[in-house]
Amino acid sequence: MDMTWLVTGGAGYIGSHVVRALTTAGLSAVVFDDLSTGFESFVPPGVPFVRGTILDGEHLVRVMEQHKVTGVIHVAGYKYAGVSVTRPLHTYEQNVTGTATLLAAMETCEVDRIVFSSSAAVYGTPSTELVTEETAKSPQSPYGESKLIGEWLLADQGVARGLRHTSLRYFNVVGSASESLFDASPHNLFPLVFAALVEGRTPRINGNDYPTPDGTNVRDYIHVADLAASHAAAARRLDAGEPVEPAYNLGSGSGSSVGDIMRTVAEVTGIPFTPDVGARRPGDPARIVAAGDLAARDLDWEMRHSLREMVESQWIATRRAAQPSESD
Repeated sequence: MDMTWLVTGGAGYIGSHVVRALTTAGLSAVVFDDLSTGFESFVPPGVPFVRGTILDGEHLVRVMEQHKVTGVIHVAGYKYAGVSVTRPLHTYEQNVTGTATLLAAMETCEVDRIVFSSSAAVYGTPSTELVTEETAKSPQSPYGESKLIGEWLLADQGVARGLRHTSLRYFNVVGSASESLFDASPHNLFPLVFAALVEGRTPRINGNDYPTPDGTNVRDYIHVADLAASHAAAARRLDAGEPVEPAYNLGSGSGSSVGDIMRTVAEVTGIPFTPDVGARRPGDPARIVAAGDLAARDLDWEMRHSLREMVESQWIATRRAAQPSESD
Protein backbone atom coordinates (compact mmCIF):
# COMPACT_ATOMS: atom_id res chain seq x y z
CA MET A 1 0.00 0.00 0.00
CA ASP A 2 1.29 3.46 -0.87
CA MET A 3 1.89 5.69 2.14
CA THR A 4 0.65 9.26 1.82
CA TRP A 5 1.27 11.79 4.56
CA LEU A 6 -0.90 14.87 5.02
CA VAL A 7 1.26 17.76 6.25
CA THR A 8 -0.85 20.41 7.97
CA GLY A 9 0.93 23.76 7.86
CA GLY A 10 3.03 22.37 5.01
CA ALA A 11 3.33 25.76 3.30
CA GLY A 12 5.08 27.34 6.28
CA TYR A 13 8.78 27.71 7.07
CA ILE A 14 9.09 24.45 9.03
CA GLY A 15 6.30 22.55 7.25
CA SER A 16 7.76 23.15 3.79
CA HIS A 17 11.09 21.71 4.93
CA VAL A 18 9.23 18.68 6.32
CA VAL A 19 7.52 18.16 2.94
CA ARG A 20 10.90 18.19 1.19
CA ALA A 21 12.31 15.70 3.72
CA LEU A 22 9.36 13.37 3.11
CA THR A 23 9.80 13.43 -0.66
CA THR A 24 13.56 12.90 -0.26
CA ALA A 25 12.74 9.84 1.88
CA GLY A 26 10.47 8.50 -0.86
CA LEU A 27 7.19 9.26 0.92
CA SER A 28 4.21 10.95 -0.75
CA ALA A 29 2.97 14.21 0.76
CA VAL A 30 -0.14 16.37 0.54
CA VAL A 31 -0.04 19.91 1.93
CA PHE A 32 -2.99 21.41 3.84
CA ASP A 33 -2.50 25.04 4.89
CA ASP A 34 -4.65 28.15 5.40
CA LEU A 35 -1.75 30.43 4.28
CA SER A 36 -2.17 32.63 7.37
CA THR A 37 1.63 32.52 7.75
CA GLY A 38 2.64 30.18 4.93
CA PHE A 39 3.25 30.71 1.21
CA GLU A 40 1.91 28.56 -1.60
CA SER A 41 5.25 29.12 -3.37
CA PHE A 42 6.93 27.11 -0.56
CA VAL A 43 5.13 23.93 -1.70
CA PRO A 44 7.39 21.95 -4.05
CA PRO A 45 6.22 21.26 -7.63
CA GLY A 46 4.32 17.98 -7.88
CA VAL A 47 3.10 18.01 -4.28
CA PRO A 48 -0.69 18.51 -4.03
CA PHE A 49 -1.70 21.67 -2.15
CA VAL A 50 -5.09 22.24 -0.53
CA ARG A 51 -5.96 25.56 1.07
CA GLY A 52 -8.06 25.07 4.18
CA THR A 53 -8.29 25.43 7.94
CA ILE A 54 -7.86 22.59 10.41
CA LEU A 55 -11.00 23.94 12.13
CA ASP A 56 -13.02 22.55 9.20
CA GLY A 57 -13.36 18.85 9.96
CA GLU A 58 -15.51 18.04 6.92
CA HIS A 59 -12.90 19.54 4.60
CA LEU A 60 -10.17 17.52 6.30
CA VAL A 61 -12.19 14.31 5.82
CA ARG A 62 -12.68 15.06 2.11
CA VAL A 63 -8.98 15.72 1.62
CA MET A 64 -7.94 12.55 3.48
CA GLU A 65 -10.36 10.46 1.43
CA GLN A 66 -9.50 12.06 -1.91
CA HIS A 67 -5.74 11.66 -1.44
CA LYS A 68 -5.93 8.28 0.36
CA VAL A 69 -4.01 9.69 3.33
CA THR A 70 -2.44 7.09 5.63
CA GLY A 71 -0.71 9.39 8.16
CA VAL A 72 -0.56 13.00 9.31
CA ILE A 73 2.33 15.28 10.24
CA HIS A 74 0.64 18.07 12.16
CA VAL A 75 2.68 21.27 11.91
CA ALA A 76 -0.20 23.77 11.58
CA GLY A 77 -0.81 25.99 14.58
CA TYR A 78 -0.53 29.41 16.14
CA LYS A 79 3.15 29.62 17.04
CA TYR A 80 3.77 32.99 18.66
CA ALA A 81 4.38 32.21 22.32
CA GLY A 82 4.78 35.82 23.43
CA VAL A 83 1.64 37.03 21.67
CA SER A 84 -0.35 34.05 22.95
CA VAL A 85 -0.40 35.71 26.37
CA THR A 86 -2.65 38.46 24.98
CA ARG A 87 -4.51 36.16 22.54
CA PRO A 88 -5.19 33.04 24.63
CA LEU A 89 -8.56 32.14 23.09
CA HIS A 90 -7.21 32.41 19.54
CA THR A 91 -4.21 30.27 20.55
CA TYR A 92 -6.44 27.59 22.09
CA GLU A 93 -8.81 27.61 19.12
CA GLN A 94 -6.01 27.06 16.61
CA ASN A 95 -3.87 24.67 18.65
CA VAL A 96 -6.35 22.74 20.79
CA THR A 97 -9.69 22.88 18.95
CA GLY A 98 -7.79 22.54 15.65
CA THR A 99 -5.90 19.47 16.83
CA ALA A 100 -9.05 17.86 18.24
CA THR A 101 -10.85 18.52 14.94
CA LEU A 102 -7.97 16.98 13.01
CA LEU A 103 -7.95 13.89 15.25
CA ALA A 104 -11.70 13.47 14.78
CA ALA A 105 -11.28 13.62 10.99
CA MET A 106 -8.49 11.04 11.22
CA GLU A 107 -10.75 8.77 13.26
CA THR A 108 -13.53 9.10 10.67
CA CYS A 109 -11.08 8.15 7.90
CA GLU A 110 -9.36 5.45 9.98
CA VAL A 111 -5.99 7.20 9.67
CA ASP A 112 -4.08 5.77 12.61
CA ARG A 113 -0.67 7.50 12.75
CA ILE A 114 0.44 11.05 13.50
CA VAL A 115 3.64 13.01 14.09
CA PHE A 116 2.91 16.18 16.10
CA SER A 117 4.90 19.42 16.21
CA SER A 118 5.25 20.12 19.90
CA SER A 119 7.57 22.63 21.53
CA ALA A 120 10.22 23.27 24.16
CA ALA A 121 7.58 25.66 25.57
CA VAL A 122 5.95 22.68 27.34
CA TYR A 123 8.83 22.82 29.85
CA GLY A 124 8.50 26.52 30.71
CA THR A 125 11.58 27.56 32.67
CA PRO A 126 13.24 24.26 33.60
CA SER A 127 15.30 24.08 36.78
CA THR A 128 17.71 21.59 35.24
CA GLU A 129 20.63 22.56 32.97
CA LEU A 130 19.93 19.74 30.50
CA VAL A 131 16.31 19.11 29.57
CA THR A 132 15.28 15.48 28.96
CA GLU A 133 11.88 14.17 27.91
CA GLU A 134 11.19 13.41 31.59
CA THR A 135 11.85 16.98 32.77
CA ALA A 136 8.79 18.44 34.54
CA LYS A 137 6.28 20.18 32.26
CA SER A 138 5.52 23.71 33.41
CA PRO A 139 4.40 25.79 30.42
CA GLN A 140 4.33 29.54 31.05
CA SER A 141 2.24 30.76 28.11
CA PRO A 142 -1.04 29.78 26.48
CA TYR A 143 1.08 28.61 23.55
CA GLY A 144 3.09 26.21 25.72
CA GLU A 145 -0.07 25.03 27.44
CA SER A 146 -1.78 24.42 24.10
CA LYS A 147 1.14 22.30 22.86
CA LEU A 148 1.09 20.19 26.03
CA ILE A 149 -2.67 19.69 25.65
CA GLY A 150 -2.01 18.62 22.05
CA GLU A 151 0.31 15.91 23.35
CA TRP A 152 -2.38 14.81 25.81
CA LEU A 153 -4.98 14.63 23.05
CA LEU A 154 -2.75 12.31 21.03
CA ALA A 155 -2.08 10.12 24.06
CA ASP A 156 -5.79 9.92 24.90
CA GLN A 157 -6.66 8.92 21.32
CA GLY A 158 -3.90 6.34 21.58
CA VAL A 159 -5.67 4.77 24.56
CA ALA A 160 -9.19 5.16 23.15
CA ARG A 161 -8.64 4.35 19.47
CA GLY A 162 -5.18 2.84 19.10
CA LEU A 163 -3.76 5.99 17.48
CA ARG A 164 -0.02 5.58 16.92
CA HIS A 165 1.69 8.87 17.66
CA THR A 166 4.78 10.75 18.61
CA SER A 167 5.39 14.40 19.51
CA LEU A 168 8.58 16.21 18.53
CA ARG A 169 9.52 19.01 20.90
CA TYR A 170 11.29 21.75 18.96
CA PHE A 171 13.82 24.07 20.49
CA ASN A 172 15.07 27.12 18.51
CA VAL A 173 14.63 26.30 14.84
CA VAL A 174 16.81 28.31 12.45
CA GLY A 175 18.52 28.15 9.07
CA SER A 176 17.24 27.17 5.63
CA ALA A 177 17.78 24.23 3.30
CA SER A 178 16.80 26.24 0.23
CA GLU A 179 17.34 29.83 -0.81
CA SER A 180 13.62 30.04 -1.60
CA LEU A 181 12.46 29.06 1.94
CA PHE A 182 12.75 31.69 4.64
CA ASP A 183 11.52 32.31 8.19
CA ALA A 184 8.93 35.09 7.97
CA SER A 185 8.20 35.16 11.71
CA PRO A 186 8.11 38.69 13.14
CA HIS A 187 9.13 37.35 16.56
CA ASN A 188 12.13 35.02 16.03
CA LEU A 189 15.69 36.13 16.83
CA PHE A 190 17.30 35.56 13.43
CA PRO A 191 14.68 37.41 11.34
CA LEU A 192 14.68 40.30 13.85
CA VAL A 193 18.48 40.63 13.75
CA PHE A 194 18.65 40.39 9.96
CA ALA A 195 15.83 42.91 9.52
CA ALA A 196 17.69 45.39 11.73
CA LEU A 197 20.91 45.00 9.75
CA VAL A 198 19.17 45.30 6.37
CA GLU A 199 17.48 48.51 7.58
CA GLY A 200 20.71 49.94 8.98
CA ARG A 201 19.66 49.56 12.61
CA THR A 202 21.71 48.00 15.42
CA PRO A 203 20.27 44.67 16.63
CA ARG A 204 19.14 44.58 20.22
CA ILE A 205 19.47 41.78 22.77
CA ASN A 206 17.68 41.33 26.08
CA GLY A 207 20.11 41.28 28.98
CA ASN A 208 23.86 40.57 29.21
CA ASP A 209 24.14 39.90 32.93
CA TYR A 210 23.05 36.27 33.06
CA PRO A 211 25.18 33.66 34.88
CA THR A 212 26.54 32.28 31.58
CA PRO A 213 30.06 32.42 30.05
CA ASP A 214 29.42 35.68 28.17
CA GLY A 215 26.45 36.97 30.18
CA THR A 216 23.85 36.33 27.46
CA ASN A 217 21.13 33.66 27.34
CA VAL A 218 22.15 30.21 26.15
CA ARG A 219 19.63 28.53 23.87
CA ASP A 220 19.43 25.39 21.78
CA TYR A 221 19.58 26.35 18.08
CA ILE A 222 18.85 23.57 15.59
CA HIS A 223 18.88 23.61 11.79
CA VAL A 224 15.46 23.29 10.19
CA ALA A 225 16.73 20.65 7.71
CA ASP A 226 17.92 18.41 10.57
CA LEU A 227 14.55 18.83 12.27
CA ALA A 228 12.70 18.01 9.03
CA ALA A 229 14.74 14.84 8.47
CA SER A 230 13.64 13.55 11.87
CA HIS A 231 9.97 14.04 10.92
CA ALA A 232 10.52 11.84 7.88
CA ALA A 233 12.29 9.27 10.06
CA ALA A 234 9.35 9.30 12.52
CA ALA A 235 6.89 8.82 9.64
CA ARG A 236 8.88 5.86 8.32
CA ARG A 237 9.00 4.24 11.78
CA LEU A 238 5.23 4.61 12.14
CA ASP A 239 4.71 3.19 8.63
CA ALA A 240 6.93 0.22 9.48
CA GLY A 241 5.06 -0.44 12.73
CA GLU A 242 8.23 0.17 14.75
CA PRO A 243 7.95 1.51 18.31
CA VAL A 244 8.29 5.23 18.99
CA GLU A 245 8.47 7.23 22.20
CA PRO A 246 5.49 9.46 23.09
CA ALA A 247 7.78 12.49 22.75
CA TYR A 248 11.28 13.38 21.61
CA ASN A 249 13.39 16.46 22.27
CA LEU A 250 15.12 17.77 19.15
CA GLY A 251 18.02 19.51 20.84
CA SER A 252 21.79 19.83 20.52
CA GLY A 253 22.92 18.88 24.01
CA SER A 254 25.16 21.96 24.12
CA GLY A 255 23.53 25.19 22.96
CA SER A 256 24.85 28.59 21.88
CA SER A 257 24.66 31.96 23.56
CA VAL A 258 22.92 34.98 22.07
CA GLY A 259 26.38 36.58 22.11
CA ASP A 260 27.72 33.70 20.00
CA ILE A 261 24.89 34.29 17.54
CA MET A 262 25.64 38.01 17.28
CA ARG A 263 29.35 37.45 16.68
CA THR A 264 28.57 34.83 14.01
CA VAL A 265 26.02 37.12 12.32
CA ALA A 266 28.61 39.92 12.13
CA GLU A 267 31.13 37.52 10.54
CA VAL A 268 28.66 36.03 8.03
CA THR A 269 27.06 39.31 6.93
CA GLY A 270 30.28 41.32 6.91
CA ILE A 271 28.42 44.01 8.88
CA PRO A 272 30.38 44.77 12.08
CA PHE A 273 28.17 45.73 15.02
CA THR A 274 27.93 45.62 18.78
CA PRO A 275 24.33 44.84 19.79
CA ASP A 276 22.37 47.27 21.91
CA VAL A 277 21.57 45.72 25.28
CA GLY A 278 18.06 46.04 26.67
CA ALA A 279 16.67 44.82 29.96
CA ARG A 280 16.11 41.14 30.63
CA ARG A 281 12.71 39.88 29.54
CA PRO A 282 10.62 38.75 32.52
CA GLY A 283 10.86 35.00 33.05
CA ASP A 284 13.65 34.47 30.53
CA PRO A 285 15.83 31.63 31.86
CA ALA A 286 19.61 31.91 31.61
CA ARG A 287 19.99 28.57 29.85
CA ILE A 288 17.74 26.03 28.13
CA VAL A 289 19.50 23.17 26.40
CA ALA A 290 18.03 19.77 25.56
CA ALA A 291 19.43 16.27 25.31
CA GLY A 292 18.61 14.74 21.93
CA ASP A 293 19.72 11.19 22.81
CA LEU A 294 16.37 9.46 22.29
CA ALA A 295 15.81 11.15 18.92
CA ALA A 296 19.37 10.23 17.88
CA ARG A 297 18.60 6.60 18.74
CA ASP A 298 15.24 6.40 16.91
CA LEU A 299 14.84 9.30 14.47
CA ASP A 300 18.18 9.76 12.73
CA TRP A 301 18.59 12.97 14.74
CA GLU A 302 21.96 14.70 14.64
CA MET A 303 23.33 18.21 14.44
CA ARG A 304 24.62 18.20 10.85
CA HIS A 305 25.09 21.97 10.64
CA SER A 306 27.42 24.32 12.49
CA LEU A 307 26.17 27.59 13.95
CA ARG A 308 27.90 29.41 11.10
CA GLU A 309 26.07 27.25 8.53
CA MET A 310 22.76 27.95 10.26
CA VAL A 311 23.34 31.72 10.15
CA GLU A 312 24.74 31.67 6.62
CA SER A 313 21.87 29.67 5.10
CA GLN A 314 19.25 31.87 6.71
CA TRP A 315 21.02 35.10 5.71
CA ILE A 316 21.12 33.95 2.07
CA ALA A 317 17.41 33.01 2.13
CA THR A 318 16.49 36.29 3.85
CA ARG A 319 18.36 38.41 1.28
CA ARG A 320 16.83 36.46 -1.59
CA ALA A 321 13.33 36.97 -0.13
CA ALA A 322 13.98 40.71 -0.16
CA GLN A 323 14.67 40.50 -3.92
CA PRO A 324 11.66 38.56 -5.27
CA SER A 325 12.21 39.73 -8.82
CA GLU A 326 15.22 37.45 -9.17
CA SER A 327 14.47 34.11 -10.80
CA ASP A 328 14.63 30.89 -8.77
